[in-house]
Amino acid sequence: MMLRARSLTAVAALAALSACAGKGDLVIDQGVGITSVLTLCPAVGIPDYTGDVTTFRNPADTTTASLDMSAAMTNLRSTCNDSGDKVYSEASFTVNARRTDTRGARTVAVPYFVTVLRGGNAVISKRVGTVTLTFADGDERAQATAKAGSFVNRADAALPDDIRERITRRRRAGDEEAALDPLAEPEVKAAIARTRFEMLVGFQLTEDQLKYNVTR
Repeated sequence: MMLRARSLTAVAALAALSACAGKGDLVIDQGVGITSVLTLCPAVGIPDYTGDVTTFRNPADTTTASLDMSAAMTNLRSTCNDSGDKVYSEASFTVNARRTDTRGARTVAVPYFVTVLRGGNAVISKRVGTVTLTFADGDERAQATAKAGSFVNRADAALPDDIRERITRRRRAGDEEAALDPLAEPEVKAAIARTRFEMLVGFQLTEDQLKYNVTR
């Protein structure tokens, strides 16, 4: 699954991406309509408008006639190790590129970022890497793979014991409390939001490249 956002500069406003349940997740279903899935591992995705990059021979001319190269990030996969005090996540992805002038061999270094968000709006860290694309003489297309990793403090990604107890407390049908959803309580919602982490990967675009992606 991929997380979609409006722009790289608005990355702090991204909504949390739901993750699939797995070993170690907390799944609550007490028969009163309360279901929640929590995980220590961050959700991984590509923010909207940052999964593609286009370059032009003349930066002032963004028409097809000036097109130099285009590249797209795809096949994003992630692994997570939550066995230690630091939860380590690693994302791998493929970059497929195409150039318009196939004369001669060419190597292109394309920068990408990996950002960790907490609670949908707090940037915890950001690093920039580079993926290298190599076009052989006469070839129109090139492909490369890259990896990006990040760490999250296990304690920050875990629910406090009192909040966990409030969510998982067994409720009997007919009790007044059974009709209330603990996940709707402001304190519970805030606590869950603080444990939500996302690792976002995308191309490190210039303002002009981002504008092109948004408006094309």
